[in-house]
Amino acid sequence: MSDEQAIDADPNEEELHQKLLERREAALANVVKFGDPVLKSRASPVHQFGPELRDEIERMIHIMQDGMGVGLAATQLGVLRRVLVFQAGSDNEPTALVNPKIEWTSDELAIAEEGCLSLPRVTMDVERPLHARFTGRDVDGEPVTIEASGLEARVLQHEIDHLDGVLILDRTTRQQRKAALRALRSGESYHPPVEDDPGEELREPRTDA
Repeated sequence: MSDEQAIDADPNEEELHQKLLERREAALANVVKFGDPVLKSRASPVHQFGPELRDEIERMIHIMQDGMGVGLAATQLGVLRRVLVFQAGSDNEPTALVNPKIEWTSDELAIAEEGCLSLPRVTMDVERPLHARFTGRDVDGEPVTIEASGLEARVLQHEIDHLDGVLILDRTTRQQRKAALRALRSGESYHPPVEDDPGEELREPRTDA
């Protein structure tokens, strides 16, 4: 595309960008934010599968996508049931996992800058296993096993943490946790400083879930 074409396209792009932002704000209005005790609560297993659960999962997927996240746990919507959805990449299909468990994690670890839809405007470095195996049920109650690596493994670990009442604040360094808490309480932003960067060879892309 030429510069002239890019200029001509700008008004439409700005309008689209504004609509996406409005849609994101509307989606995030449904998400429980830092300070709500539900985020520190452990979710209960799901025992009944049917239309109600399917509707709940569809709603979660819409909120995740409109909120521009890559994962969402039911607890983030104030629902204490062990349900999560994830979509680790725009080319992937959104997937639900009910009653998820971490069956295995690799010894190989990686650090990535993680954000959270429930912790607005802050990110922090979190170290997690690079590879993991997860089990659970699909929306119909059928057994599911997921072998995941990289971003997908990280997102699933992040969402299962939510179902256990664990936040990325509990997974980062003490220094970053203190700085992020100050930002959350004052309504400001926080991101890890450059000097805390552990090195590109250990770092994955940023995650917002």
